[in-house]
Amino acid sequence: MTAVEAAAPNWEKTFTATTAEQTSALGARLAGVLEAGDLLVLSGELGAGKTTFTQGLGEGLGVRAGIISPTFVLVRIHPNLPDGPRPGGPDLVHVDAYRLGSAAEIDDIDLENTMDSSVTVVEWGHERVEHLSESRLEIDLHRAIGLGGLESGGGAAEPGGTLDFDDEDTDEPRSIVMRGYGPRWPAAPELGAAEGHH
Repeated sequence: MTAVEAAAPNWEKTFTATTAEQTSALGARLAGVLEAGDLLVLSGELGAGKTTFTQGLGEGLGVRAGIISPTFVLVRIHPNLPDGPRPGGPDLVHVDAYRLGSAAEIDDIDLENTMDSSVTVVEWGHERVEHLSESRLEIDLHRAIGLGGLESGGGAAEPGGTLDFDDEDTDEPRSIVMRGYGPRWPAAPELGAAEGHH
């Protein structure tokens, strides 16, 4: 089986978020253009804001609150709320593929069953979920602080002691790069007055 070698993205757009609130707001604005069947692939180191972004997305989609990183359960389904901002809209399926080694392991969790009726967000999904849909949005979140030191340090940067799974709500600048692939995303969605520039 050949790997799904993706062509270049149709477009790439970079946003800057200086607070967790802005990261969440960008997710909420993106939710406004999402439909059932959409696949989002989120990348970014721990604390980069993936969960914060997904919480905003969930808010915009009008799904049940309580989005946390699905690190230990792999998949969480957040049903659409009938009294939310988008009644009858898609559910949100939130996947953490960090410990899944391959596309085959992704297939084992049966995302095909929910793909058509949901917006599927996969954290750490790069090179694992591209086969699920011919179209996808890739969203890379990067902490602006310490980025330079990571490449030049020759070895892993010290994360500062303990690993904290709840450190995503810190207010520090982040760069959010969005890329669209496939027929669903021929052009970048209009996300209103984002702090975006290119």
